[in-house]
Amino acid sequence: MVEAPRILFVPVSGPFGMGEYARSLSIAQGAQNRWPQAQIHFLLSRRAPYAAAVPFPATWLDSSPTFHSAAVIASIQEFKPHVVIFDNAGRTAQLRAASNAGARLVFISSRPRQRRKAFRWRWMRLIDEHWIAYPQFIAGRFSILEQFKLGRLRRPVVRYLDMILSRAGTSESFLARSGLTPQSYVLVVPGGGTGHPGAGDASTKFLAAANTLADGGTPTVFVGPMGNGSPSASLHGFNALPQSDLAALMSGARLVITNGGSTLLQAIACGCACLGVPIAQDQPRRIERCVEARVALAAALDIPSMVQAAQELLSDEAKRAALAQRASDLRLADGIDVALAALTSLLRTRQGEGSLSE
Repeated sequence: MVEAPRILFVPVSGPFGMGEYARSLSIAQGAQNRWPQAQIHFLLSRRAPYAAAVPFPATWLDSSPTFHSAAVIASIQEFKPHVVIFDNAGRTAQLRAASNAGARLVFISSRPRQRRKAFRWRWMRLIDEHWIAYPQFIAGRFSILEQFKLGRLRRPVVRYLDMILSRAGTSESFLARSGLTPQSYVLVVPGGGTGHPGAGDASTKFLAAANTLADGGTPTVFVGPMGNGSPSASLHGFNALPQSDLAALMSGARLVITNGGSTLLQAIACGCACLGVPIAQDQPRRIERCVEARVALAAALDIPSMVQAAQELLSDEAKRAALAQRASDLRLADGIDVALAALTSLLRTRQGEGSLSE
């Protein structure tokens, strides 16, 4: 086993959204805990809104790494990683450079287009592990063509990450410190992926819906940017929280209203009754899959729709409780555990073939 692995993360990054970065960061932090001597490096766009808060060494690019093959290849050659993790990013030349450098390759797909890229013959020959970012009921089973290709090549290993959510600490202590009682409040979380083209005012709408619920007497907690609106005096608000504290809030909420990205899956994994509100083009179908599985309901990205859907669900306790129970029954896997198990296997194989030069 490589005791001090060098792991390079190459997530899609830019001025909009942060789902890929958040996922990569959670895996990176898990890897650092598993291997304290690990060297972890990121390749990121300097235009990303989280650029100033990245807790690991990073190489900054003018835009997403996919568009900067020369810089990505140079970083691979300089860093000499044992593993490179491309999250919805990368080009064939970049993957080939990582393979030629002796690194193990992981590709994470969270959209159908990226999944199709990962199942191209030439990519399948380069990739060691393909991690699908969502559970099977959302991402779908292997198609006949995918099964055929996997059967012919017998690679890569394909895993579903289900969802990624750090649960460090206890929910009771965080709720007590925040003056909140479990199952007494609605949690509204626009999520980190706001700012997508066409949904730039999503946070403002989520905040307005939270204000309306709070002013109507429903105990309400909002987690997200408050700079674009005026929070109600009745609203319990947080601009941002560590993921473990957000998990505590989710676990204690009667209802979670959130976008249709990773945050929705995190809330479902916490056994919450959920309303999914799409803020990006890939989210309506994801929410639809959750509705079909009867683990969430949908609302449109407008204030009356969110408020009405929440009030109707809160007034029907049997329906709300059934949603929460079905969500809990899914028993979604912790994607961090899945990723760390896969990395352990890759590093063990890497060690068996001789580690990279120091």
